[in-house]
Amino acid sequence: MPSAYYAPLDQPQTSSDDDEEEDIERHQQQQQNKRHQRRPKGAAPSIPFLKAHPHSPMAHLRGSSGVVGGRRRCLLPLLGALLFLIAFCYFTLGVDTRLALGLGGGGGASDDSDDGMHSLDGILSRALNETLHLCSEGLLDRRLYVQDKPMEQYGHLPIIYFVTPTYPRREQIPELTRLAHTLLHVPRLHWLVANDQEGCNMFMDMMLKKFGIPYTHLASPMPSNFRKAKPAPRGVANRRAALQWLRQRNLTNGILYFGDDDNTYDLRLFSEIRQTQRVSMFPVGFIADYGVSGPVVRKGKVVAFLDSWLAGRRWPVDMAGFAVNLEYMAQFPYVNMPYKPGFEEDRFLRSIGLRLDHIEPRGNNCTEILVWHTQTKNKKAAVVRLESEYLDGRSNLGALFRSLKIMGVASASDTEGPKALISKNGKAAAHSTILS
Repeated sequence: MPSAYYAPLDQPQTSSDDDEEEDIERHQQQQQNKRHQRRPKGAAPSIPFLKAHPHSPMAHLRGSSGVVGGRRRCLLPLLGALLFLIAFCYFTLGVDTRLALGLGGGGGASDDSDDGMHSLDGILSRALNETLHLCSEGLLDRRLYVQDKPMEQYGHLPIIYFVTPTYPRREQIPELTRLAHTLLHVPRLHWLVANDQEGCNMFMDMMLKKFGIPYTHLASPMPSNFRKAKPAPRGVANRRAALQWLRQRNLTNGILYFGDDDNTYDLRLFSEIRQTQRVSMFPVGFIADYGVSGPVVRKGKVVAFLDSWLAGRRWPVDMAGFAVNLEYMAQFPYVNMPYKPGFEEDRFLRSIGLRLDHIEPRGNNCTEILVWHTQTKNKKAAVVRLESEYLDGRSNLGALFRSLKIMGVASASDTEGPKALISKNGKAAAHSTILS
């Protein structure tokens, strides 16, 4: 099934000057030419096709029979047709199709990227044709006031499409609850929650609905062939599903932002990214060895990047460190985010044709931290030994543990786990003493 895509805008994209990135197609062709020219050290030089030296052993075959000449006359048209077909495919097929066929063109590789990276992209990248499982959706903003102002005063603002990939775990519901209470202070926001789960989570449906924020709940499981990978490309299927949702609705007015459920957000961030014309960037705190990742700015322009893990990435930024204007993104019909851990941001930004002079520095010229990559230590859901006969209506424990089990936080068992202690006056008492 072909991917849905935006219609291109009327105004063509202009080229930049000194800091302009090389044209994607020309650069990929140069990379292919370099690979053809490489040969092992000490190897004999390549011999032009069917071109024999007059004194070589092949020369005697150029007799009156004209066998070689005849073969050449037969092969040259075939070779020409093959080269034409390759060129036609390269320059007419889309980026994702070329990647799938191993023809390169994956969005403008950087100068220091290696051939293995290109081939790996071709294996791991997929066209945006995700199957969407829409669990629930609330398009009406039921909040009457945001930051002490009535909602109608914010009607002129562009909508922020806040994409949150999430997955079932003990910390999922509390982290989504904490994030929701941040988003409650943000006007004109649509929350796209994509859950890495085969089916829909009814508890999450009810939770998202009660906040009153416009939302969409998607079930977007990671493809099974990636689940055993080390590391697994976590969150990619979720974000791809959200991109597909935006495309199917042909949304070209608003701001796209990828916001994880375990991050911490300064409310000023939302005011900053709402001004994005193409792509805005800003530093993210608590990232790897440097404790920060973000752009280097001189004279109001982004000139480089600070990040402790480069890996040949042209755009070494964190997923929470940029926002994209949907009208700008609509110019690129093959927006993609590959299943390649660590390179999701880089390949996504390449797929939207980002150039250095397009980037708008935010956060007071990238001197302030407006988003923190705070992470919660993941632990397995707790199991406590509490006899099922005491989980009836005689106390709150039955309803409490049913709720905890739905959220994936804890569960009660008759035989497993440490025995649940119930105390009174500072002393542990038998379950039967308290609950019977």
